[in-house]
Amino acid sequence: MAEQHDHHHGHDHAHDHDHDHGHEDGGVPRVVGEGPDLSKGTARPITVVGNPVLHREVRTVTAFDGELSALIDDMFQSMYAAEGVGLAANQIGVDLKVFVYDCPDDEGVRHVGHVVNPVLEELPAGRRALDDSQEGCLSVPTAYQELARPDYAAVTGQDKDGNPIRVEGTGFFARCLQHETDHLYGYLYIDRLSKRDRKDALRQMADGTPKYATVPND
Repeated sequence: MAEQHDHHHGHDHAHDHDHDHGHEDGGVPRVVGEGPDLSKGTARPITVVGNPVLHREVRTVTAFDGELSALIDDMFQSMYAAEGVGLAANQIGVDLKVFVYDCPDDEGVRHVGHVVNPVLEELPAGRRALDDSQEGCLSVPTAYQELARPDYAAVTGQDKDGNPIRVEGTGFFARCLQHETDHLYGYLYIDRLSKRDRKDALRQMADGTPKYATVPND
């Protein structure tokens, strides 16, 4: 997932790349989760809309081994190289259900981590408030569109060692959790737009030049 566009009318979600593990006033931690070891991993180029691996459900992870850990290291490096706030494995061409994130919520808390085999929880009726903020995607470079999504999300899955985990978020981070889980089931955010807005997003992409390495579609 891309950072929100600079011209967004609501919250400023500029991504903070410092690794400050300090605390806000009142003792609330600024960071939830554990950051990656950035001495490991290699950035890979980003697959873009049209690449078949982005448009179908990818495989469930069954091997929780060193290869998976190395993939997650590469995914963090790839996300940071592209200045994203979330990245799914198929965005670097890998056919596995994994995503990584380093994403702020609307309260300024930074959430960092990974989820293997994520499943989005069904929302109870009382938690269906929608947020229509702008959304962008590293696989649809330079394009942004408003998309209404629930302002709360929870994902269950596993960590890289196979332990069960649950991650929940609000605001921009909730959007990120939904966006990344969508990727692993073959959906891009533009697939959830009206035909007109989807066409506009693809036009923005055609007119723009990404600041990071991408894989051209043959």
